Amino acid sequence: MDEAYTDSRKWEDMDIDILVKIFQNLDIFELTSGVGHVCRTWRMAAFDPWLWKKLDMSLLKSNFIKIPLEPYVYVDGRSDKTFTRVLKIALNLSRGNVSTLIFHYNMYVSDDQLLYTAERCPLLKRLVMPAWNRIKKTGICRAVQMWPNLESLTMPSISNPPYLMEEISKNCKKFTELKIMGPCDILFASTLAAFLPNLKVLSLRCSVLFKEALVIILEGIKGLEVLNISHCMLVEVGPQPGPRRVLTRLDKSILEKTSRLKKFATCMSDSCVVCQRTRNDEGLIRWYKYEEDFWRVDEVSSLAV
Repeated sequence: MDEAYTDSRKWEDMDIDILVKIFQNLDIFELTSGVGHVCRTWRMAAFDPWLWKKLDMSLLKSNFIKIPLEPYVYVDGRSDKTFTRVLKIALNLSRGNVSTLIFHYNMYVSDDQLLYTAERCPLLKRLVMPAWNRIKKTGICRAVQMWPNLESLTMPSISNPPYLMEEISKNCKKFTELKIMGPCDILFASTLAAFLPNLKVLSLRCSVLFKEALVIILEGIKGLEVLNISHCMLVEVGPQPGPRRVLTRLDKSILEKTSRLKKFATCMSDSCVVCQRTRNDEGLIRWYKYEEDFWRVDEVSSLAV
């Protein structure tokens, strides 16, 4: 009986490859809760680069309230500290191997948190960060400068897009995919055409899209191959002071321009539940009202989370 116990394997005798496969099923809280402290073998597995190619922080959300002044949200200090703690542990374990980084749409990252992340993710290729209220112009620009390999970005609509798109154009030569979770007006469309004419994939789903902006995108982004305007509220602005008109279908001139694309995703159906949500929210969809994972969806598979 004693000999049987003597011959039994110890935790540190487990095969590292098997441990890594097991750890791949753990979420961010479990991975950062101390699995690397069990023994030397578990620590080696916890540092394995394959675990950290994709860093999904979307289980963490800010505890916040909206305020009338910039940055328009106040984030509770405790949730901020929890996020910072988990982020630092994860980035330490990743050892610079993160290529995909995902934040929840209600995670209001600060400049300090963003720059700390950027410095430790030099190989980043894809960033999903839908909330930018606490990030200043200088913060996001400095981060972009540290991501020469950035290929894909999911972001909110911002009021002054030229500075960011110019920064991406200068520093991210492999950039090909963009998803904007918010309205796309004429300024935003013109900015994309001016600074990212070789953009290949663009998703504007579930937002207000001005018809003139759509024309600028189709004519100005010469390299565009995939465009997703599913469930958008397409608005046409007539001569002032005339009212805006919500279109229920795409006209022939728009369809002719989309014919050159490899994929054009659209849905403007009155019977579509998602289209109804966009219209009910007046083109500025309130993600918190719907299913928890609704914000993760995209008709373009490479942009889904």
